Amino acid sequence: MKERLRRDLTELMLIPGLSGHEERVAARIREGLAEAGIGSRVDRLGNVIATLPGDPAAPSVMIFTHMDQLGFFVRKVESDGLIRVERMGGVSERAMAAQPVLLCVGPGRDVPGIIMNKAHHATTPEEKYKVLTAPEIRIDTGHGSKAAVEAAGITIGTPVVYRPQVLPLAGDRIAGTSVDDRAGCAVLLEVARVLAGRKGGPTVHLVFSVQEEFNLRGAVVAAQVLKPDIALQIDLMLATDTPDMADRGEMVMGGGPGISLYSFHGRGTLNGVVPHPGLVRLFEAAAAGEGLPLQRSAQVGVLTDLSYVQLVGEGVASLDLGFPMRHSHSAVECCDLGDLVGLTQLILAGVARIDPDFRLERDG
Repeated sequence: MKERLRRDLTELMLIPGLSGHEERVAARIREGLAEAGIGSRVDRLGNVIATLPGDPAAPSVMIFTHMDQLGFFVRKVESDGLIRVERMGGVSERAMAAQPVLLCVGPGRDVPGIIMNKAHHATTPEEKYKVLTAPEIRIDTGHGSKAAVEAAGITIGTPVVYRPQVLPLAGDRIAGTSVDDRAGCAVLLEVARVLAGRKGGPTVHLVFSVQEEFNLRGAVVAAQVLKPDIALQIDLMLATDTPDMADRGEMVMGGGPGISLYSFHGRGTLNGVVPHPGLVRLFEAAAAGEGLPLQRSAQVGVLTDLSYVQLVGEGVASLDLGFPMRHSHSAVECCDLGDLVGLTQLILAGVARIDPDFRLERDG
């Protein structure tokens, strides 16, 4: 399992897929599902959906994770060929300078570039500690003129992502671009392979969603059609085992999968999730039954698309499941493969415990 997760995560991290432009990622995921004998479909927004029928008397379950990544859109091409952009999603602007990027023109035609950083020798004392915002930066592709840039296929609206890269670290740790949430996609692919051969259990809808980084859009559309009774969302959880994060919690990278007991964005988007108590108990029991460690998270400043999925129809019993990750929303994020293995096992064990007796009401 670990080596399949490593392979899938590595391949997915190297595929660009800015929000609204996830098609290449979706194609790779559909190939993986097809290899496991699982049919899938793509809805109008671009979500990849696969349904594994089960006991109609049991609550139906939607397990989902997002395919897209944050980045930029080209706003303007200057006469000297330098490119101006607008940020897309929660880009960490203090982590932008001097980063290599990829301007996504099309497979085989993508153009590399670099976010410019003023020469240190010419930087004034006032500038040394100033962080540029996304609208202030320029990207250099080396073309030297507007005409040359446009001839390469770059126009207003061209998607831009950090240059895809994978950096294996010591042990089972992997760093690179879009760990958020290609790690979740790798886990869901592995869950799909195992569930495809199961006997019994609830109907499970697998959703690889789009536009999560762009205001949490894709999963809601899928939920409106699938009308699940239960929603399980897979995403990162903030690792707090470094000095800069130590006061935020007890989430240790390499310490196993986690569940969120409270999330609230609190910055403009006043939404979050207080999970279904029955699902919390069920997954705590599943972890104990399998001998899996289970970490707990409660965070302000965190938001997932489960915040909106939980409100679909009559309401959906919901729980966020995840893996610890460092350096979120930077050009080089980091996770531990052991946590992804544990998360896969936890999801499978939890789903197996969902039966017709599970109470969807929160008074259960």
